[in-house]
Amino acid sequence: MLPTGAKETQLRETNSQKVHPQPMEEAMNQNPEAVETLVSKIFTNISTLKSAYIQLQAAHTPYDPDKIHTADKLVISELKNLSELKHFYRENNPKPVCVSPQDSRLAAEIQEQQNLLKTYEVMVKKFQSEIQNKDSEIHQLEKQIEEASQKRAKLEKNLKLRAAKAIHDFSKPLINMMKAAGWDLDAAANSIEPNVVYAKRAHKKYAFESYICQRMFGGFEQESFSVNSDSITVNKESFFHQFLALREIDPLDMLGQNPDSIFGKFCSSKYLAVVHPKMEASFFGNLDQRNYVMGGGHPRTPFYQAFLKLAKSIWLLHKLAYSFEPNVKVFQVKGGSEFSDVYMESVVNNLIMNENDEKPKVGLMVMPGFWIGGSVIQSKVYLTGMKVAE
Repeated sequence: MLPTGAKETQLRETNSQKVHPQPMEEAMNQNPEAVETLVSKIFTNISTLKSAYIQLQAAHTPYDPDKIHTADKLVISELKNLSELKHFYRENNPKPVCVSPQDSRLAAEIQEQQNLLKTYEVMVKKFQSEIQNKDSEIHQLEKQIEEASQKRAKLEKNLKLRAAKAIHDFSKPLINMMKAAGWDLDAAANSIEPNVVYAKRAHKKYAFESYICQRMFGGFEQESFSVNSDSITVNKESFFHQFLALREIDPLDMLGQNPDSIFGKFCSSKYLAVVHPKMEASFFGNLDQRNYVMGGGHPRTPFYQAFLKLAKSIWLLHKLAYSFEPNVKVFQVKGGSEFSDVYMESVVNNLIMNENDEKPKVGLMVMPGFWIGGSVIQSKVYLTGMKVAE
């Protein structure tokens, strides 16, 4: 036992000096629990690392950038933890000159984990490189899809306006020929849609445009457009190629080269549907042109050439519509329906509408509308019983 003065001196020396921890090896030899704790941490770390690695692999099939990023962060975190254990062991447990069997086993285990760590580091770098490449590819694809969607939507809208113009342009000679043949245009318009109250007599032209449109768009919802042929190729790419092939070509020149083509059959069937035999007989005094068309021919008369411009516009619209993914859908509006400015557009612009009046009613649909994904291209309608500003 130390004298009282000696004890006080020793306490002062102890309080004024830092207490250095024992070397890791001594601590472990003196405390086996420390060894078990270290090994347990290593095993837990490796187990978690394996799990993170499996998650990283799974996130690639199917490819999920968010899951890949999460799994990648977890792998990196566990690699850092394992690295810290490695440095802690090396700093606190220098390699002894002579080691016990227990230390040899621990050193071998640590070496194994270090080798595994290197493997994971290589794999992580590989996955990170793949992720960067995939992200770049996805960005490029998204950009291409956006550009294609914008281009096609704009093109389809413009083409729809051209189709409406083509219907309007063909109705003019049709109405003029009906006048020249002595037809009662009022009676003819009423036979198309009897319950329409027109603001002006001149507006009855919309009845004839509606008649033409109804027959030209018949079968539009079918991929074949009601044309029977064994040579029709049904896929998105073929529809768009057909659209591109005919877009800049004169329809009569194309039919002159291949009168029995699918487009030729379409033109023939639609002409026979639009131009009634009685109508044609009153126009020309005979059915020679009709019989020629029924036989597969395509006459070079001004009336038939005007019809071909219309047929080409509708044909192109169908091909473009079916080159979309998903397909463009056509929708029709029935007479008597309430007017909706979301789905409909009035063909007459200077309508007088009062707030106290009932909602306008559709007299007839002049041209159908279209669904393009989540967007709408309005149908063109004539509203019955309306007044127009002079």
